[in-house]
Amino acid sequence: MNASPNDQKKLLDVADLDARLRQAERRRTHPPQAARIAELGAERATRSQELSAATGARDDVKTELQRLESDVSMAEARRDRNAERLAASSNAKDAQALEAELVSLGRRLSELEDAELIVMERLEQADADVDAARALLDQLADEGTALSAASVVAVADAATLIEALQRDRAALALALPAELVALYDKLSTRGVGAALLQRKACQGCNMELSGTDLQQIRQASNDAVVQCPECSCILVRTEESGL
Repeated sequence: MNASPNDQKKLLDVADLDARLRQAERRRTHPPQAARIAELGAERATRSQELSAATGARDDVKTELQRLESDVSMAEARRDRNAERLAASSNAKDAQALEAELVSLGRRLSELEDAELIVMERLEQADADVDAARALLDQLADEGTALSAASVVAVADAATLIEALQRDRAALALALPAELVALYDKLSTRGVGAALLQRKACQGCNMELSGTDLQQIRQASNDAVVQCPECSCILVRTEESGL
């Protein structure tokens, strides 16, 4: 196949547009925020489990505190009843028994109130743990919302860029020989469609050509479409080719 050197050089512009199209397509399908959004999803799942565990632990402490408060209330009620009975009692033996029970109830109430204070401190810490876990989840949710919004913009920008690049590419390809473009497109499906031959090396595969291959290219006419013996891309020759 033959094509003017100028048309062959324009294939490099097509290749550049194709490279930019691939980059834009990657940004459209995999926006920069996608990886972090995925990380956030996994992290939120973990933090949700931690929040559930913290909430469950706090509920257990609340239940324990309610039980202690109930025990305190019952002990206080019994103390008050015994105090009333003692005040109304005229029997020395009954009075002695009531006094002994009041002493025992006093010790029991003191123990319960001490335990109640300890559990209240645990509940305060449990509330703080739940609040911290919830705040972290809210922070992750806010970050996810912001990243999702930025991702939508990035995808839209990439789609707009793709449309512009496709228009430029179509216009450029239309000005080139159809047969040349067809060959380029065919080669592009397998790798690089066209690349510079620069300093005796193909810029498509970065391989330096052998002396035999270079000699064959030297003997080819200027309008001959030559291909890299390594990667098969169209080799565009310039004064920098080292021929």
